[in-house]
Amino acid sequence: MSADSRVGVVVATRDRRCAVLSTLERLSRLPERPSIVLVDNASRDGTAAAVRARFPQVEVVAAGRNLGGGARNLGAARLRAPYVAFCDDDSWWASGALARAADLLDRHARVALIAARVLVGTDRRLDPTCAAMAASPLPEARERLPGLPVLGFLACGAVVRRDAFLSAGGFEVRYLVGGEERLLALDLATAGWELRYVPGVVARHEPAAGPDRRGRRAREVRNDLWSAWLRRPPVGAARATLALSREATRDRAALAGLAGAVRGLPWVVRERRVVPQRVERLIRRLEAAGG
Repeated sequence: MSADSRVGVVVATRDRRCAVLSTLERLSRLPERPSIVLVDNASRDGTAAAVRARFPQVEVVAAGRNLGGGARNLGAARLRAPYVAFCDDDSWWASGALARAADLLDRHARVALIAARVLVGTDRRLDPTCAAMAASPLPEARERLPGLPVLGFLACGAVVRRDAFLSAGGFEVRYLVGGEERLLALDLATAGWELRYVPGVVARHEPAAGPDRRGRRAREVRNDLWSAWLRRPPVGAARATLALSREATRDRAALAGLAGAVRGLPWVVRERRVVPQRVERLIRRLEAAGG
């Protein structure tokens, strides 16, 4: 079977040599035979050398420092395929999923992002974020589009229109990993793009248990606050701040995230660009539904 030149895959990794080698083995067996770019976030475990030796067809990009989720921007810029699928070093795409996503993006020019149904672990349980997307309360577009309208996604299971992704600025490097999807989703929606959750496009995720759960939760709170402060009008930003501040009174990780967000205020003030009212209305609708 010939390679599907419409879609390429970007994998970001850091110090996860065994996991990423396993992921690349799975990606290399996909029937679409996608081009693959691995962006190495300054690993210290020999990841880059191991990948070059075992998978010479994979382009390895050395980020030089830990860019977190922002490393995906480097990979997307290197690909020439019109569509880019993202993977973490512990996630991969089901057989046929990339071709299915590319077909949908071919047919629907206003769709910038396909959010996949992500199945977690060996028991293939549905990721909670996907369960929330499946219950999306957002209004449908005027034209018939695949799946359901969403204002978020999981980066380990997303296929994007490359030009739209790069024009929106990709993932914010300051966010590292943890809730980095929210800001990009808002920026794509502000630019007039549709984001759709399509359960028929499937990705797998087998996350390893790690010691950094508190650190990740702190980053998620910090990044959620930054996204609210960067993009929401004053009332919406205040509502988000109040909700997360209440959480910080009960959770040390959330408190650390709040402190980190405050330290970034000078940057936030410089970069603040408020979303249009139509996007703020979508955010309010999600909040009202508990999303």
